[in-house]
Amino acid sequence: MPNAWDPGSARMLASSGFAAIATTSAGIAFSRGVPDYEGAVSQADMIDDIGRIARSVELPVSADLEAGYGAAPAVVAKTIELAIEAGAVGGNIEDFTGNSSAPLFDASLATERIRAARAAADVGGVPFTLTARTDCFLTKMENPFSEAVWRANMYREAGADCLFVPGASDLRTIADLVKEIDGPLTVVTGFMGQPLTVSQLQDIGVRRVTIGGSLARATYSLIRKASREMALYGTFDYSNQQIPDAELCSFFSRFADT
Repeated sequence: MPNAWDPGSARMLASSGFAAIATTSAGIAFSRGVPDYEGAVSQADMIDDIGRIARSVELPVSADLEAGYGAAPAVVAKTIELAIEAGAVGGNIEDFTGNSSAPLFDASLATERIRAARAAADVGGVPFTLTARTDCFLTKMENPFSEAVWRANMYREAGADCLFVPGASDLRTIADLVKEIDGPLTVVTGFMGQPLTVSQLQDIGVRRVTIGGSLARATYSLIRKASREMALYGTFDYSNQQIPDAELCSFFSRFADT
């Protein structure tokens, strides 16, 4: 389930035969020229971009809804409602607070947030795949594995369809998570130096793979490399990697709204 940040990237990903795509809050933030953390892009702007992506493709779109744009369960529920109105048929809610002194929401509050998200999804009028994300590994907790399993299983009981534990990057740890978590596990790949493949993850029972913001970051890497080449050397070798204009125009002309 690769992640898009605008209609162009969404349509290009959709053309490769994926069953579904997701949005990336990081990619959307970068495209707006701001950093990747909740609050840099407002809820309204994020929902607007999610809607543009969802309307641009016929595939199911799962929305990266970060931490739900507020701590209160009612706010999370409203975010799910808005995402469904924008055209998303899935979305993730994470338990990361952004507060370095208390990086994860209290477990009971985090569970109530997932329960509120589930209730909002159930009255949204579409089958909605709710993913609960726990950031135990990314926040470098003392015992991230046991905490992640405990939280993921609570979120599952609260109504999450999928569980997402970013930061677990080796096959053994991921395989153990699959065994201990009572529900489908989503894994993020695409980090630098991470050699995992879809087939490897499938073999150990992973049910869904996302690439997060890695494709967006790779795109910005090309932009930075090209800009430095032009500024420092006055050359344009980056252009050897471009798709010809006529080919891109032909590709995008397939869509009815162009």
